[in-house]
Amino acid sequence: MQQRWPQRLWIVRHGESAGNVARDAAYAAGVGRIDIAERDVDVPLSRQGEQQSEALARWFAALPPGERPDVVLTSPYLRTRRTAEIIHAGGGLPVEPTEFVVDERLREKEFGILDRLTALGIAQEHPEQAEFRRILGKFYFRPPAGESWCDVILRLRSALDTISLHHGGQRVLVVSHQVVVLCLRYLLEGMTEEQILAIDREGDVANCGVTEYAFDPDQGHSGRMQLRRYNFVAPLEVAGAPLTAEPDANAAVR
Repeated sequence: MQQRWPQRLWIVRHGESAGNVARDAAYAAGVGRIDIAERDVDVPLSRQGEQQSEALARWFAALPPGERPDVVLTSPYLRTRRTAEIIHAGGGLPVEPTEFVVDERLREKEFGILDRLTALGIAQEHPEQAEFRRILGKFYFRPPAGESWCDVILRLRSALDTISLHHGGQRVLVVSHQVVVLCLRYLLEGMTEEQILAIDREGDVANCGVTEYAFDPDQGHSGRMQLRRYNFVAPLEVAGAPLTAEPDANAAVR
């Protein structure tokens, strides 16, 4: 029987972005809106985010050639594509950037009318939405014109099917966003709402943090992906890169 899953799967959150920095500035100033000039799709990495990506590149480059990723999938957002490009430039990927698979199903959770608002801004401008979120919880709450975690999970089910169909037996790197990392864990490990939200409450996924799975053929009827590490930041610590785990700009509705 042909192997359905990748042999190895790394899921990496992008390096620190200018949006992370702007969010921190908005909360420090106690204002309701986050000052970002670009669309969320176009928000670049910060200088620290570039340093984190460079450190992760050195970690991947130190792996034996036969253990590095041979398939790269990224969200279409600039900060994720740039993270992958820097990893490649540092010798960590044999895959050329022109061969990266840019998949919109790996994009950031969409925040709709709450985009660029802090918790204070949401309470001031859309108090009814703050109350809906309190009642429904973050897993099911969908802001107008935005997405719930369930909506993200729905598109990720399709993305995982594509990975299984086209990349079984390969070594796959996915560069994406915090909610996507968590929702992929939910799917790959068969979690419940309570289980994944408990992990979320433990802390944010670090910028350039690595979540790694390996295929175990002895699990289940046809094998299963087994978690090897989660939110792994040792590559950054060894390289002396700054560790950051800021929520994305719209953390109030994440």
